[in-house]
Amino acid sequence: MEYLFSSVIGYLFGSFPSAYLLVKKFSGVDITKEGSGNVGAYNSLEVTKSKFVGISVFLLDFIKGVLAVLIPILIFPNEFIYPALALLFAVFSHCYNPWLQFKGGRGLATAAGGAIIIFPFLLVIWCVLWVIFYIMRKDIILANFIATAFSLLVVFGTTSIAIKYAYPRPENISILVMVCSAILILISTKHIEPLKEYFSELKNNRKIKK
Repeated sequence: MEYLFSSVIGYLFGSFPSAYLLVKKFSGVDITKEGSGNVGAYNSLEVTKSKFVGISVFLLDFIKGVLAVLIPILIFPNEFIYPALALLFAVFSHCYNPWLQFKGGRGLATAAGGAIIIFPFLLVIWCVLWVIFYIMRKDIILANFIATAFSLLVVFGTTSIAIKYAYPRPENISILVMVCSAILILISTKHIEPLKEYFSELKNNRKIKK
């Protein structure tokens, strides 16, 4: 019953279509049909040209992750699996939103909101890696994907440190690794298409230069 409750709580919070509602209110357009079609903060900024809307979407998506893990923690204190499961389902429903014909965002803000409470170590590692790769390539999507992939490798390579800074403390490292892997892989799936476009554009630019 606890597993079901946590999953449903996470799914409901994650499915709140922040970007869709704000962009619709301030610009009167359907964000799923504008720009990249991604229902997240970056595309909201691109579509509306409004920093207020972009930042507001990010904060709301971040708060979705926070609330998704806080409720299970309050109800089931000292149990890592329940807030972790709630965060996994929050990221899933954000990425594949049931109210928007399973279109959604890339899950980063929602994942960050939950991670800052239950797994800040992973969030810090991801942010450091993102900054490094963004400076190297100056591309947000590429930095997102590489930071996500490398974060997964870091978790596997630093399990003792990872479990030390998780809250609540996981019963064993397997639970922590499985949940982190599932969330990071889920986020990665939402970057496949934009990455294809990135490399296609890069290839075309090289042909033009030749």
